Amino acid sequence: MMNVSGSGGGNGSGVKKRSCLCSKEDFLPEESFKNWGNYVHALASTKTRLKDRLLARSLDSLELEEMRARSQNEMKKTLNWWDLIWFGIGAVMGAGIFVLTGEAARNLAGPAVVISYLISGVSALLSVLCYTEFAVELPVAGGSFAYLRVELGDFMAYIAAGNILFEYIVAGASVARSWTSYFATLCNYSPNDFRINVSSLAEDYNHLDPIAVVVSIVACVGAALSIKASSRFNSITSIIHLVVLVFMLVAGLTKANPANLSTDFIPFGLHGILKASAVLFFAYVGFDGVATLGEETKNPGRDIPIGLIGSMVLTIVTYCSLAATLCLMQPYSQIDADASFTVAFHAAGMNWAKYIVALGALKGMSTVLLANLIGQARYFTHIGRTHMAPPILATINAKTGTPVNATIAMTVANSLVAFFTSLDILANLLSISTLFIFSLVALALIVRRYYVTGETSETDRNKLIGFLTLIIGSSIASAVYWVFSNKGWVGYVVTVTVWFSATLGLQLTVKQAKKPKLWGVPLVPWLPSASIAINVFILGSIDGASFLRFSVWTLAGTSKTTEIG
Repeated sequence: MMNVSGSGGGNGSGVKKRSCLCSKEDFLPEESFKNWGNYVHALASTKTRLKDRLLARSLDSLELEEMRARSQNEMKKTLNWWDLIWFGIGAVMGAGIFVLTGEAARNLAGPAVVISYLISGVSALLSVLCYTEFAVELPVAGGSFAYLRVELGDFMAYIAAGNILFEYIVAGASVARSWTSYFATLCNYSPNDFRINVSSLAEDYNHLDPIAVVVSIVACVGAALSIKASSRFNSITSIIHLVVLVFMLVAGLTKANPANLSTDFIPFGLHGILKASAVLFFAYVGFDGVATLGEETKNPGRDIPIGLIGSMVLTIVTYCSLAATLCLMQPYSQIDADASFTVAFHAAGMNWAKYIVALGALKGMSTVLLANLIGQARYFTHIGRTHMAPPILATINAKTGTPVNATIAMTVANSLVAFFTSLDILANLLSISTLFIFSLVALALIVRRYYVTGETSETDRNKLIGFLTLIIGSSIASAVYWVFSNKGWVGYVVTVTVWFSATLGLQLTVKQAKKPKLWGVPLVPWLPSASIAINVFILGSIDGASFLRFSVWTLAGTSKTTEIG
């Protein structure tokens, strides 16, 4: 049986009114930090404390009531399904379609990049479905962090928390720097012309980007003042962005040549299509931040499924349509890998269209930056509620109904990274963190359906552990085989058969312990099991050095977990 983790602090409900001045408890509330004696005692009990962390699980009621009460004030419930659809589009449709499509079409998949976008879109949709069930059942600001606390326990949630925050900081900083690059293009300058070159700094850190800091601060002000005002701004700019994409679609089709698609549609084979789908998956990343808005949604049971699933379906259709348009405009071998749409319009005699493309990218990145910061702050707010981060960050402002402290803190972090770092090295590390969290959420959904403490029999629990081990193991084996084999298929027969048999065995031999109350993922355990397999498979396309850095980052965070609680 698992322990139940509730307070983490010894403050009862954890609710206390704060004065204008900060106190030590605002940053270090736990008993182990009260004095040096307590701290030494905590270090001496590391083994026991770590065991408690490994076994401790939270409860739905604790996340929905006690944790939320620690913020003193309630977030304002002002969002509906329309707001969430546009938040979903604003969070996902950024520069990805402009940056990734050219490289994937020219070097990896050719015209079949359309199929690659569809494959990666379906895999993203599987993750969206897993998030949606949790967001409906647990409409709290913590998003995946709260879901993992309830189903996989404090330890896994803490590991995920570090990767979630890292993911959002790097993503926010990357978008801010990309904003500068596209703005420079719009003004007919090269990106580094708008940055300050400091030759005394290391190569990847010597182009300082003050514009990225300014746009981050502007996003911070909007996110902190009002969620409804931010929603209106996001909706308007996302609609404008979508209009620009529709323009690109229509204008591009006027220059279409069907022969570009019909001639050599799959030049790089199935291997190229799958390789491209792994790259293009990251054009869909960002939707998980919408799940953190459940606490501010009027009717989570209705609005969240419509908002999350609706925005993802619209994104998939838009991406596939634009990729097809690009390949109709030019033979794939002539597509520019870096500025695909700009060069395609120029080649078609529509050089003026590059300004519309750059403007669309700017608007897209503006909404991504805003949605990223909003989701980031709400993750940090709930982490602060659990005392895995300073509790002062959990405070909800009484006037605005927003987590002002967390918003400012995350903006500072984003700005520091964006100001100094080119982010080339961090990009793949961001990808690993994202896929790792998506896989954990899918795993947590299966656990939620099949395991309830005190109700599930020991036999069913052991079967569940065994089948999950086979599902994860076969998924990893498929990814490893993908990395080390060229065109062989025999290995996939084995790994996919094991995955299929384990998923089928879970469905047939283990009784579901919990049914969703309002909205549930269909075809459980198949859909979350497929989500795990696909996410792990995509991880196989990332370089080994990034996995090493990911391991170091995760171990560094793990070393701190025993000091909390």
